[in-house]
Amino acid sequence: MSRDLNADTISEINKATVFPFFAVELRFDGNQILRMWTGQGTLVLPDTSQWSGAGTLLGISRVEETVEMAARGATITLTGVPSSVLALALVEPYQGRVCKMYFGTFTEGAILQEDSAYILLQDGSKIGLEAANRRTAFNEIFCGYMDQMNIEETGETSTVELKVENKLIDLERARVSRFTSGYQKSIYAGDLGLDFIEDLQDKTISWGRSSGS
Repeated sequence: MSRDLNADTISEINKATVFPFFAVELRFDGNQILRMWTGQGTLVLPDTSQWSGAGTLLGISRVEETVEMAARGATITLTGVPSSVLALALVEPYQGRVCKMYFGTFTEGAILQEDSAYILLQDGSKIGLEAANRRTAFNEIFCGYMDQMNIEETGETSTVELKVENKLIDLERARVSRFTSGYQKSIYAGDLGLDFIEDLQDKTISWGRSSGS
C-alpha cells in the first residue's frame, strides 16, 4: 500500500531501524471522538488532536486491500477498558459511525521510555511526547464504519471487540430513489419537472384516434 504512504513515512520505513505505531479514531454522535494509539502517554499531533496511549492493550487486525475493490473489514480489540470508556460504547449509538485507522512513524530514531513521558532520541537525549509530535509521519490506512461490538466484562475492566466495515461496503448497498416531486427537489432545488407526477398516476391518456371514430 505504498501509494497511501507519504514521503516521510516511506523514507522512515526504508531505514535500518523503524519506530512505528498504529492509531484508531472512533467518531460517535455529538462530536464525541475517541482517539487511541499503540504507545504510552498522550500523543499530540501538529493538528492539536490528542491520542490516548493504550499500548499493547490496543489490538488491530490485519488491514487488507484487494485489486477487486472488495470491502474487507477489520477488527479492533481493546482490553482493560475502564468503565468511563465502556459507558461511551454502551450508551452512544455506534453502528454506521465512522472509524479510521492510521499508521505512523517517529521520524527521528526514538523509543518510548517506561515512564511513558519521554521519547529517547538516538543521541541519548529525552524529549516530551508533545514535542515529539513534530517528528511523526501519520498516514490513514483504513476508513470505514463501526459494525458489531462484543463486550466481555471482567470485574472493574472489560474487553471490547469491535468489527468495522470498509467504506467500500457502500458500493454493495442498493440506492433507493423515488419518482416524486419531493425527492426531485431534495436533489435539485427548485426543479418543477415532477410537480404534476402524482396527478398523472391514475390518469388514462388516450393516444391517437379512439376505436369508435
